[in-house]
Amino acid sequence: MPSFDEVLKEAGEFGRFQKRVFFLLCQTGVIFSFLFTSVVFLGRAPDNYWCRIPGAAELSERCGWTLEEERNFTVLPLRLGNSSSNGECERLDVAWDTSVSCTSPLAGYRGRSAGNLSLTACHDNWVYKEPHSSIVSEYNFVCGNAWMLDLSQAILNLGFLVSAFVLGYAADRYGRILTYLLSCFGAGICGIIVAFAPNFTVFLIFRFLQGVFAKGTWMTCYVIVTEIVGSDQRIVGIVIQMFFTLGVMILPGIAYLVPTWQGIQLAISLPNFLFLLYYWVVPESPRWLLTRKKGEEALKIMHNIAKHNGKYLSPHYSEITISNEEVSNPSFLDLVRTPRMRRNTLILMFAWFTSALTYQGLVMRLGIVGGNLYLQFFISGAVELPAAILILVTIDRVGRRLPFGISNIVAGIACLVTAFLPEDIPWLKTTVATLGRLSITMAFEIVYLVNTELYPTTLRNFGVSLCSSLCDLGGIIAPFLLFRLAAIWLELPLIIFCILAVVCGLLVFLLPETKGISLPETVEDVEQLS
Repeated sequence: MPSFDEVLKEAGEFGRFQKRVFFLLCQTGVIFSFLFTSVVFLGRAPDNYWCRIPGAAELSERCGWTLEEERNFTVLPLRLGNSSSNGECERLDVAWDTSVSCTSPLAGYRGRSAGNLSLTACHDNWVYKEPHSSIVSEYNFVCGNAWMLDLSQAILNLGFLVSAFVLGYAADRYGRILTYLLSCFGAGICGIIVAFAPNFTVFLIFRFLQGVFAKGTWMTCYVIVTEIVGSDQRIVGIVIQMFFTLGVMILPGIAYLVPTWQGIQLAISLPNFLFLLYYWVVPESPRWLLTRKKGEEALKIMHNIAKHNGKYLSPHYSEITISNEEVSNPSFLDLVRTPRMRRNTLILMFAWFTSALTYQGLVMRLGIVGGNLYLQFFISGAVELPAAILILVTIDRVGRRLPFGISNIVAGIACLVTAFLPEDIPWLKTTVATLGRLSITMAFEIVYLVNTELYPTTLRNFGVSLCSSLCDLGGIIAPFLLFRLAAIWLELPLIIFCILAVVCGLLVFLLPETKGISLPETVEDVEQLS
């Protein structure tokens, strides 16, 4: 009986059928990138806000003040009398007498200047000029509550992490396409609930669940594409990353046009429902069907692929070789039981962690370095396109390992140099930082490809999902590390990124080269990789 790769070569390794499925599934990358990086805009710091003094709302209503007039009467005296306070996190420790003059509300305090009035911390009386522009103003993530924004992003990445175990397992146990479709539906529903969450607790719960389902769509679509093309076409996995980059470039346009965070949240969530239409056009992975002893279904799909590709399967292709490896429920022990599987798993885990922590750290750093956020975010996305092009140019010429290792090392060095460049040479600092972003993007994109090539079919989705769970752990840590360390020294996070990236680059050279080899079907195949 012929092997699956022999049948695939006869049916067409990257014909019209695979190109159609590939293009459709690539759209998943665009939508996933929206959610992955959306915190930069959902959590945008409000431009103008202050702490309202008790009684000021009633006085403002009686006097018919605008928000600007209320601010002038109640906050400016604080700023004039207390140069150390800006009225955002502190307020005058007074309660307005609503019967005072509308033109001179401080007249009752003539005996004391505003500078002599005592101050108190603000807790929940903030006023925003644009109250629904971001989740920061919606849920008061300011002053002492600023860490809650970090928590909201960490919760999303925790959802990604849980997805690696739950939906990674489901995809290997119950099928790629079923898991993909259920994940799309779940991501859309949870995204809508997040937009209309009545309080922060509901917001967190469904943001977590949206992370679970969204990661399921992304990882499963990636595996489907990798499994239906030949070994020479597996770089399509890199092209999928270009659609992720396209999403990064589109997001600032959406955020610029949509004035509220709820609108942005809906815009990045509703497209998930369109992917449910793929039920009629994207088949189950025939490789997965073979591992589940469903050779007839796999052969039927291969005949359909051949038909759409204008090919014809020979009559003797009535059966396909089915893996003799016993089908079992995958577990972590399967990934570390043998020496080379164990080495590959540990190195890939560290590579995922480093790539995610550095990538997300550099993305979120854009929100704290100043400048035009929309333009900077677009440019930072645009520089990722050359990364994909460099990979496509080099990966089939020099292999996976060399660009994988070098891109990590260059990213680390660029972060270190950026940290110590003076602020008065902005063009050079921006150029080096851009080089770091481009390099870590290359590393992030290559790890997806290498991870799928180093695991057998029976463990591929579970292996990719489990290793990428360290990516999600990096995402959980990234906001806390970035914002808390940056409060000590703005460039301190870059030093951490440097150390991790350089160490990762050196470890990568211990992995086997996978250029031009067939996807391993069994653990024994992986152990034979040199």
